[in-house]
Amino acid sequence: MHALEKSKPKRPFIIPQFTTKDYQSFFLAGAICCTLSHGAMTPIDVVKTRIQIDPAFTGLGFVSGTRQVISKEGIRALLTGFGPTAVGYLVQGGTKFAGYEFWKKKFSEIAGDQETVIAHRTAIYLGAAGVAEFFADILLTPLEATRIHLVSQRGYATGLVSGLTRLAREGGVRELQIPYAIGQFTVNELCHEIVYRSMTLETRRNLSSPANFTIALGSGITAGFAAAILSQPADTLLSQINKGHGPKGSMVYRLGTLAREAGFKGLFAGLGPRMIMTAGLVSSQFVMYGAIKNALAAPPGLEIHKE
Repeated sequence: MHALEKSKPKRPFIIPQFTTKDYQSFFLAGAICCTLSHGAMTPIDVVKTRIQIDPAFTGLGFVSGTRQVISKEGIRALLTGFGPTAVGYLVQGGTKFAGYEFWKKKFSEIAGDQETVIAHRTAIYLGAAGVAEFFADILLTPLEATRIHLVSQRGYATGLVSGLTRLAREGGVRELQIPYAIGQFTVNELCHEIVYRSMTLETRRNLSSPANFTIALGSGITAGFAAAILSQPADTLLSQINKGHGPKGSMVYRLGTLAREAGFKGLFAGLGPRMIMTAGLVSSQFVMYGAIKNALAAPPGLEIHKE
């Protein structure tokens, strides 16, 4: 009997077959949610960037940093870099969310059967998030570098077009937000799994809209904290590089030197404001993404949670 059970074929994993229209809906939902969330967080990002790279803001927290920006530059300074942020995350958000849906499905198909998919679900989340973010960052890089220059260098340019023109002329820096995306998607998936495993299938099917909203919000906030912590060192170094700090030489040498000079504490400068910003970003993105997909009549994404 035991031998028969061991030779029993593994169950095939039923994977939804998304159409081109489905991926277009995923892209549109991701583009809208990322543009709105990142655009709304522009003031927090301005303060966070100043704390990271401006010596005049050393030791300041979010509230005191905000007051200093307003007192020295006026309230409009809090919207510095809004143009590149909105345009950059329009294309990045769409590519990231649609790409995550695509690669999660593709890696699940490669795994083949339900037991293997479930056993390696974390690796699938990590791989899908990493690959999707890699391609999304290629589109985001010049716009995000322009935003950082506008925020960190007063008078760098008058707006998006002039900033991009100057960046192209002087050369920019590639930014990869892969640690951020890994934290965002993987932790969100795992949080949902923990919640769903605590309830029966019938209870889950009958969840009210407020209950689903609470689960999405709580999972998103937790994922946002994880994304902020994982990506903070890279974010700090990127801001320093785009500010022109560090020695001459290869990018690896410059990053290594800046990391040693900053030390552990310096690499996590501005983490508090960034955790607030990222928790708001990630939670609002997942809530809006689900709502927009429903409005577009798009199918739900592939779920591979362990029961």
